[in-house]
Amino acid sequence: MNVHLRVGDRLKVKGEIMHDAERFQIDLGSGADDLGLHFNPRFHDDDDGAVLVCNSKTDGSWGDEKREIHNPLQRGTDVKLVLKLVGDMFEVELPNGQEVQFPNRHNMDVISYIKIVGDFNLTSFKIC
Repeated sequence: MNVHLRVGDRLKVKGEIMHDAERFQIDLGSGADDLGLHFNPRFHDDDDGAVLVCNSKTDGSWGDEKREIHNPLQRGTDVKLVLKLVGDMFEVELPNGQEVQFPNRHNMDVISYIKIVGDFNLTSFKIC
């Protein structure tokens, strides 16, 4: 969907993680091939079990993954995630207060593209 998220804005995403969830993703950028943040909680990963994966994409090519081994998100729960663009960094605030940070590798100052897909039932989102 097309939006206009600027530095300092917060994107609040609410929804339910499905009971049999494998993964979902929240992508922020200027288009499907140019993502400043790819936030991808995975609930069964061959190597590490449940992990949070962040990445970026430029001209359709993925960068290096950043993996957080501690994924506090649980299948079958309602969650609120707050995503923020704070200049040189993206921050994702998780329901337990944990915060995941990911560098703004492309120095994006406006996010015009948001995509939320996967094993997640979106109930609301708000930019504030």
